[in-house]
Amino acid sequence: MSGQPTPIIRMRDAGYYSANTIGARHVIDSCIPLVQRAVAEIPLTGGAFRVADYGAADGGTSLGLQRALVDAVRARDAGRQVAITYTDLPHNDFSTLFRQVQAGLGDLPGVFAFASGTSFYSRILPDASLHLGFSGTAMHWLSRLPGQLADAVHAVLGTAAERVPFAAQAAADWQTILLHRAAELAPGGRLVLANFCQDEAGYYLGYTGRKNMHATFAKHWAGLRDAGVITEAEVRAANFPQFYKTVAEFRAPFDDPASAVSRAGLVLEHCETRITPCPYAARFAQERDPAAFAAAYVPTLRSWSENVFLGALDASHPAGQRQAIVDRFYASYEAEVAAEPDGHAMDYVHCFMVMAKQG
Repeated sequence: MSGQPTPIIRMRDAGYYSANTIGARHVIDSCIPLVQRAVAEIPLTGGAFRVADYGAADGGTSLGLQRALVDAVRARDAGRQVAITYTDLPHNDFSTLFRQVQAGLGDLPGVFAFASGTSFYSRILPDASLHLGFSGTAMHWLSRLPGQLADAVHAVLGTAAERVPFAAQAAADWQTILLHRAAELAPGGRLVLANFCQDEAGYYLGYTGRKNMHATFAKHWAGLRDAGVITEAEVRAANFPQFYKTVAEFRAPFDDPASAVSRAGLVLEHCETRITPCPYAARFAQERDPAAFAAAYVPTLRSWSENVFLGALDASHPAGQRQAIVDRFYASYEAEVAAEPDGHAMDYVHCFMVMAKQG
């Protein structure tokens, strides 16, 4: 099957994303020890210590990590300047990013923040100019939508045949990302990445043995068709351009010494999977307030998924009507969670990796 048009990828803006993704911040904070160890190993060449945050969204979720990174650099060289380049797609909400970065890092002397509206599927920085690259919960997004799913919104629940082009696209994209980063890294530089994955138990974002978030998405989206609100074509058009790789798929370019990535000088130093529990479900387990849980939980899903469902609606709907349809979709999800809260959770399942540039 030929590829489908890929919807514009963006997180919900105006600070909504970082305000409603506490779990994503917990994941990034858990990377701090990996970043601290990486900084300790990186040669401190002349000039500023140069950092890139790939796929930073509105910048709010990684502020704690960036402050810890600056502290780690200054522990080695108290006077070292630090330059941080935040990267994301051109339609990212950079205005909010600038405000949050200034509020979160502006009190640190000798720290300089920049932004690049360039995808991490492209080169962003000059050759051998980067000391440390970081990315948290971003590189599961594909560069294009390689196929269509008949009865699912995410490839993780597609048929075996439907998953083939998604897996192939994910492998090609992974190589592209790594080769660009290998060119950008200075010798001895490091990449610290936390990517969504399908772990050894078969778990993935929104499914750790309980209710399945992606199945619930599909159910409520199809429910709008059954209610005569959207068409069958609009049901089928809601496909996430995402793929959750296994550990073997993440490791493949490093485990092959003849691969382009290995020949580019990238070496895998650390690889592990971890589950970060959904903070909203954890709070519900203590407070047992279904309505409060649903009202807090569904916005964290909406913060990163809304644009896919908006993009699936036909242009014949006026803009206000499209938003109303998507509001109804999330309201139905929230109503289900409020009525039957047990089992709903968006646990984060990540593969944490550290890579070094030889040379």
